[in-house]
Amino acid sequence: MQTKTVCVMGLGYIGLPTAALLANRKYQVHGVDVVQSTVDTINQGKIHIVEPDLDTFVRSAVNSGNLIADIKPQESDVFIIAVPTPFHDGYVPNIDYVLTATESIAPYVKDGNIIILESTSPVGTTDKVAEVLQEQGVDISKVHIAHCPERVLPGQIMRELVENDRIVGGLNEEATDETAAFYKTFVSGQILKTDAKTAEMAKLTENSYRDVNIAFANELSILSDKFGINVWELISLANRHPRVNILQPGAGVGGHCIAVDPWFIVHAGGEDAKIIRTAREVNTYKTEWAIEKIKNVALIIEKDNGKKAKVACMGLAFKPNIDDLRESPALYITRRLIAEGLEVLPVEPNLKTSDEFELVQDEEAINDADIIVFLVAHDEFKGIRIFGKEVFDFCGVTKYNQKKDIK
Repeated sequence: MQTKTVCVMGLGYIGLPTAALLANRKYQVHGVDVVQSTVDTINQGKIHIVEPDLDTFVRSAVNSGNLIADIKPQESDVFIIAVPTPFHDGYVPNIDYVLTATESIAPYVKDGNIIILESTSPVGTTDKVAEVLQEQGVDISKVHIAHCPERVLPGQIMRELVENDRIVGGLNEEATDETAAFYKTFVSGQILKTDAKTAEMAKLTENSYRDVNIAFANELSILSDKFGINVWELISLANRHPRVNILQPGAGVGGHCIAVDPWFIVHAGGEDAKIIRTAREVNTYKTEWAIEKIKNVALIIEKDNGKKAKVACMGLAFKPNIDDLRESPALYITRRLIAEGLEVLPVEPNLKTSDEFELVQDEEAINDADIIVFLVAHDEFKGIRIFGKEVFDFCGVTKYNQKKDIK
C-alpha cells in the first residue's frame, strides 16, 4: 500500500492537509484544484490557508517530490474526493462539486482503484458517485467505492487526521475492506467499518448533535439577557452538576460542517426532523438577535450624539484562533451592520489582509469605537478590560481574567 499513488480532488481545508500528510508518508500524491493560483502556491511549497503545522508538511511534501498540484487529475490507485458540499437557496443540499469531481476522474479510473468520498454529504451521495462513474463508462463492479467522512477540528487538523477514529462505509463489503486497509496505513485511531449510507449519516449526526446542544446554550443566552442574568455564570454553575455539560453560547453557528450538515438531514427527513430543524432555526435566530441588540444601542448613541455610532467587530472567523470565514456568523453580522449604514471597524488578528474589508488592529478599533462587539473569542481579545464604552460579548471573551485596560 505504501507504494500506491493517490489523487486528491480539492486542495482546501481537508484536501490539502490530507494530500500533504500522505505525501509525507511516502505516497506519490497528485493534488487537484480548479483555482490556478492555489495550484501555483502549493507547487512553490507554500499554503493558501492558515492551519498549524500545515506549512511544514506541504513544504516537505513538495520538496520531496511526493506532492504535485495540478488543475486536472491523473491515473492513480486511490482517488479521494474532498470538495465543498454547500447548499442551494432554501437549504437544499448542493452536491454539484462532488458530481463534477467524479466526472473529471472517470477517464483516469482503472480496475482495482479505490474511490473515496470524504466530503460531508447527504445520505445516498456515494451511490450517486457510483452512478456517475458508471454513466462515464467505468465498470463499477471492478472498483472500490466508499465514503469516509473527515472528522477533524480546524486548528488541530494535522494531528487529528492521524489520531482520530475514522468511519469507512463502502458500497459493498469488499470496498469497505479495501478502503479501510488504505486508511490503516496512516491513521493510528480505530477504523470503524460500516456501509456507505450509515457512514454518511454518522457524520451528519455528529454535527447535528453539536448543533442541537449549541442551540440550547444560545437559547439560554437569549433568556438570560431577558431575565438580567449573566449567562456565563449561569452555565458555569449548572455545569457543576455531575451529569450536566452545557456548551458555550456564541453569535450563532458557523463553519463548513455544523452550520450546513443538519440541513442535509432536514431536507431528506422533512417533518420528522423536528429537533434538528428547530436547533438550526434557533442558532440562525441568535445571529439576527445579536444584530438587533447592536442596532438598538447604535440608534441611541446616534440620537444622543448626532452621528452614526462606530462599531468595533472583534473577530470575523467562525471560531477562535483560525482564519476560516466559512458560514461565519461574525462575518455575517459585520456585513449586516455595514449594510445598515453603521461605521464598522473589522478586526481579525488571524488575517493579514482582506479583499472585502480594511482590517483594523484590536486596540485601535477599541479606542476609536463607540460600541465594542466581541464576536469570536480569539486569544488576542482575552484579558481586555474596557471603560466608558458599550460592550456586547456574544462569545464569553470578557469572562477571562482581566489583564489589559483600554479606555
